[in-house]
Amino acid sequence: MAVAMFSNRGSSTPIVLPGATTGAELAPVAGEEVAIFSGGCFWGVQAVFQHMKGVKSAVSGYTGGSLKNPTYEQVSTGSTGHAESVRIVFDPSQVSYGDLLRVFFSVATDPTELNYQGPDHGTQYRSAIWYTTPEQQRTAKAYIDQLTKAKVYQNKIVTEVKPAQAFYDAESYHQDYATLHPDDRYIAYNDTPKVQNFKKLLPALYRDQPVLVGSAQQ
Repeated sequence: MAVAMFSNRGSSTPIVLPGATTGAELAPVAGEEVAIFSGGCFWGVQAVFQHMKGVKSAVSGYTGGSLKNPTYEQVSTGSTGHAESVRIVFDPSQVSYGDLLRVFFSVATDPTELNYQGPDHGTQYRSAIWYTTPEQQRTAKAYIDQLTKAKVYQNKIVTEVKPAQAFYDAESYHQDYATLHPDDRYIAYNDTPKVQNFKKLLPALYRDQPVLVGSAQQ
């Protein structure tokens, strides 16, 4: 069983979430698979998945819009169609896509907030799952249906499930931001609690040492 950071809109009271009943199996051999999530400011989403066992990389970027090679300033206007997102490469023999979804809904995003997350408002902060395989699509839809039927949220889940589009890496200063700037007031208030909740509530999936973009590039 998982525990969610969000129970109702505007609430941070933990509730129990069931683990995914679809897509929870581990692959028989090691490999790499890509998952892409949008869930508000990418600083916090990236930080969460950088601490997840089985994740090889988690890169902040932009996806979902038509503008090629967008900049942060352009995406921030809310007019490009892009959402702040994180592209995750994981080993499906170590962690399942169902587990990634469980972490995403538990501590990375509030799936009942439409076109905003916490203090960040606009379509660029929408909650979305960008599936890269038909199996991911089935797993994501099945998990949302599972949570809806279990009535774990007072409000409707509004997380989009859409096919992956072109992903554009965010500027270098956005990468590893939560780790490199723990004293930033925004990080301390909005993102550090996500990582702390991950460690506390899902210890079997958590690792202390994050996999950083910067360290991978060195």
